[in-house]
Parts: sequence; structure tokens; C-alpha cells
Amino acid sequence: MADESIPLGFEDDNRPVRHPTALFFHFAFRVGSLIAYAFCGWFSDSFVTSFIAVVLLSAFDFWTVKNVTGRLLVGLRWWNKVDSEGISQWIFESRKKGPGPLPSESRLFWAGLIVCPAIWVFFSFTALISFKWNWLMVCIVGASMTGSNLYGYVRCAQGQASLRGMATQYLGKQVLEQTLKSQTSSSDSSQK
Repeated sequence: MADESIPLGFEDDNRPVRHPTALFFHFAFRVGSLIAYAFCGWFSDSFVTSFIAVVLLSAFDFWTVKNVTGRLLVGLRWWNKVDSEGISQWIFESRKKGPGPLPSESRLFWAGLIVCPAIWVFFSFTALISFKWNWLMVCIVGASMTGSNLYGYVRCAQGQASLRGMATQYLGKQVLEQTLKSQTSSSDSSQK
């Protein structure tokens, strides 16, 4: 990491979960925004009230995940800064020294980070298919906030490597393995 003076919250203890409060808030705001989207129509006929509830909960979730839970639960952080020339720079960091995150906390962090954008995309398709344009806008806001956190943390976890390069490398590896398997199976059948 560039700045080792900022603690990432890892202590030496044997508890199954080191940061229960961070885990709670990692899920509270994102699940709250999904519940608000799904059930606000039951409690209020006002689209504006529902929209504000979902956007506020999504904004709280975005800030909490970006600034608190990622640092505490998995030792990752990302941010954007604008230099003196007005150029935007994205910074992705991961903890290199000290004890790593607990596997249980890491799994829960990544599960929440991956599942929620998928649910928002599902809600977006549902709103699109049912021609509910206002609700589609709400879904896009939720998907963009959770999706941007997912993108930022994937970049942190993978370092500065580009996602396109990673995908190309993975697909190349899969094609090579399939080719080798097919050649092995064809040479086995020709020998018989």
C-alpha cells in the first residue's frame, strides 16, 4: 500500500468474526434498500417517498462499503482523486503486510458485494419488461451504486491488472485446456 500509516483494522485474536458491527452495516443498508424497493408500494402510494428511501439507503450503503467495511473486512480500499491539472486518478490498494482478513468475513463481504448488484439487475429487467420506467430509474441507481463498489473492489483484489486482460487470459486458458482435452481423448480413441 502507498500509505502504511492508515490502519486496516486487523487485530491478533481468535474470534470467528473480528468486526461484527462492520458486517452488520455491510448488509444492513444494501438489504434495506432492496426491501424498500420491493415493499415501499405496500406502505406508501408516493413514488417520491419510495425513491428517496431507496436512494438514501443505497447512498449509505455505498459510503459504508467503500469507506469502512472493505477496509476492515478484507483489507482493500479504493478512491478517486483529482490532481492539480484536473485529471482524475483512480487508486486501488490492498493490504500487503500483517495478518490477513478472516476467511468467514471475507466470504460474507464478497457474497454481499456480488449478490446485491445481481438482484438490482434482476429488478431492472423486471421493471423494463413491465414498462415501469420510474422504477427502472430507481433500479439503475441501485445497480450503479452497488456495481461501482463491486468494480472498485475487484480492481483492488486483482491489483492494477485490467479486467479485460484478466478475462482474455482466463478465456485463453480455458480454450487451451479444452484443446488439450480433445486431443488427449482423440488420441486415446485412435489407439484403441
